Amino acid sequence: MQRAQEPLISRPTSWRRRWKWLDPLAATGGGAILVVGVLLWAHTAATPSSAYHYRFQRTPRGAVKQALQREIEFYQDRLTYDPNSGLNLTALAGAYLRMARVTGDLNWYLLAEQTAQRSVASLPFRNGGALIVLAKVAEARHDFDEAIRLARLAGNDDSLSIIVTSNLAMGHVDEAARAATTLVAGSPSLGDYTLRALADMAQGRDDDAVTDFQRALAVEEADEVATSAWARTLFGRLYYRRGHLDQAQLLYDEALQILPQYALALSNLAELEIRRSQYRLAEEHLTQIVTITKASPNVYDHVLLRGLARLKELEGDSVSAEKFWLQAEGRLRQDVTSGKFGHRRELARLMLERGRPQDVAEALRLMEQEIRMRQDADTLDVYAWALTRVGRWSDARQVMKRALQWGFRDARFFYRAAAIELALGDPAQARQFIQRAQETDPTFDEKARLTSGLGY
Repeated sequence: MQRAQEPLISRPTSWRRRWKWLDPLAATGGGAILVVGVLLWAHTAATPSSAYHYRFQRTPRGAVKQALQREIEFYQDRLTYDPNSGLNLTALAGAYLRMARVTGDLNWYLLAEQTAQRSVASLPFRNGGALIVLAKVAEARHDFDEAIRLARLAGNDDSLSIIVTSNLAMGHVDEAARAATTLVAGSPSLGDYTLRALADMAQGRDDDAVTDFQRALAVEEADEVATSAWARTLFGRLYYRRGHLDQAQLLYDEALQILPQYALALSNLAELEIRRSQYRLAEEHLTQIVTITKASPNVYDHVLLRGLARLKELEGDSVSAEKFWLQAEGRLRQDVTSGKFGHRRELARLMLERGRPQDVAEALRLMEQEIRMRQDADTLDVYAWALTRVGRWSDARQVMKRALQWGFRDARFFYRAAAIELALGDPAQARQFIQRAQETDPTFDEKARLTSGLGY
């Protein structure tokens, strides 16, 4: 049963909720972002592009980062006079966290965590703001149970958002959907509707997801810049997965007009251009993402390097491709070894993509570790992929059943399920999966398969 239609009207959003959605990337460990790959109903292809147009003044390049830097300096200055002020420490921790999400720089997460811990030590009671920062850092580490525990302990407006995203990451789709419904029951914001759209998609409720994205854009406000770019990027991802590349590009472009050099939009746009064989444009988008430095690990480093490796392979430049594969692997290993943030799945995916037989056993070990914490559809798909590479086809079949059990739809997943059924001697079931893949995205071909996943 589909959700009853609500009028798409703008509603004012409490000022307390405007900053909380600054560039949401939690639960994905980089951008990657959490449950975004599902189909878009065919009738949405006719939605006019004006529906996605940003109604407010565009943000100059670097303005968000500069504003956050000023906020950080303000609270740092205040703390020189009162180093143990719990409220000022909470405010500074929140600014550090928002800077982490805008820049992708992992060091800001560590500063946010340390500052929030100092705040809780100074102000152990009625300090929900500091607990929410700690919950979001825990989520970035893929410690989802701890994130939910801290969010519930905080008991403020941000708590439900963390409960939604952490449950989605763990594959608890029903719990995430209930929390998302509660989230929008009051005075829903751009971020609230976007999160419910993600819960809709995880359940295969695709037309509901489209409607929620439309509601999200209808209620956006001028000071939700990063969330506006994020919501459009996810909405564009829906079009992309359905094969409506022109509509997807409109949304990605609009996101970049709102927030120039937004990494999530750039990586998705690069994926789209590779699928169109526009390699020069794809490389331009990728190289805008981030400047890599050894001193400051960034959550987008591996996205850039993986994308360039895949691009060079498609161009037939195997030497350059191998150079980028090795650099991406090095960045991911550095993070996995430190244990500070996740990226086991991303390292395993890289190994499987690169296709070297000597990497398969390690990729499987990484996914066996990751699956203990994260069981969203994307994680289960990579796990199934690793299982097929070692010939454990029956186990892979069971994992793919779990990936698809809630209704999540993605042409990549259906083709993997079809390959598994063929290997297990069930061509009839394989044909059914292929049909579902073609219904999801009739344009999905070998180029799309080689390109898929770059936008995470």
